[in-house]
Amino acid sequence: MKQTILVTGASSGFGLLIANRLHENGYHVIGTSRNPDKYKDKLPFKLLALDIADDHSIVSFARQLFSQIDHLDVLINNAGYLVRGLAEETSVELGKQQFETNFWGTIKLTNELLPYFRKQKQGKIITIGSILGLIGLPNVAYYSASKHALEGYFKSLRFELKQFNIKVSMVEPMGFKTNIGENAVTSHGEINDYDIFRQKVAVFTKKEFDNAAGPEPVINTVLKIVDEEDPKFNAPVGKGSSLILTLQRFAYSIFENSILKRVNGAL
Repeated sequence: MKQTILVTGASSGFGLLIANRLHENGYHVIGTSRNPDKYKDKLPFKLLALDIADDHSIVSFARQLFSQIDHLDVLINNAGYLVRGLAEETSVELGKQQFETNFWGTIKLTNELLPYFRKQKQGKIITIGSILGLIGLPNVAYYSASKHALEGYFKSLRFELKQFNIKVSMVEPMGFKTNIGENAVTSHGEINDYDIFRQKVAVFTKKEFDNAAGPEPVINTVLKIVDEEDPKFNAPVGKGSSLILTLQRFAYSIFENSILKRVNGAL
């Protein structure tokens, strides 16, 4: 019996790539999008409407989903977006919107589906986090905070769900080529004291996106977790991820100076 896998945010970015690969590998894939009609007949898997920032949408989606399937093996939490901007220049309101989707939306959807997983006494929850959920970089404070929050929440949840044979994993990609930068929301507040630093960060960020690797390693990591009987909780992905995490934990001043050197040398 083929596994049924739900991938949120499956109309673009990592979600689309992961859903396509799972479909090619013979899994029964269901994706979500805020505007599924826009992609009608363009994708090889079924796409259902879901806005994870809307409570009503989450509830109605779960009802629709389980009117069409009787078993869900894997939930892949992928839907989200990037708020970009220096911390002090980003409004709290914009920060709240970031959390409403990236954190609260992910949690609310997961909680809506947990009764079905518990009833099955089986399942996997794989959440696409970010290396920025484990470290911090300039210009992405709220995005990083939302990903850190997901790490903390699912670290606790994994213990509570183990009794139901529900496995919980986080995938933490470094910077890879997707459309996350194109779809980012950028803050518009400008404080003169940050003018030079803001320009340097903008150039640094563009270079990072331009030189980013293709997303294949992330897709492969997700598929590996899907196939594993007892996957690990953390799955950092990307060249240098282990070194970066080690430096931040055990040699923070080296990590900090390395980042600032790269930012200051961007112009």
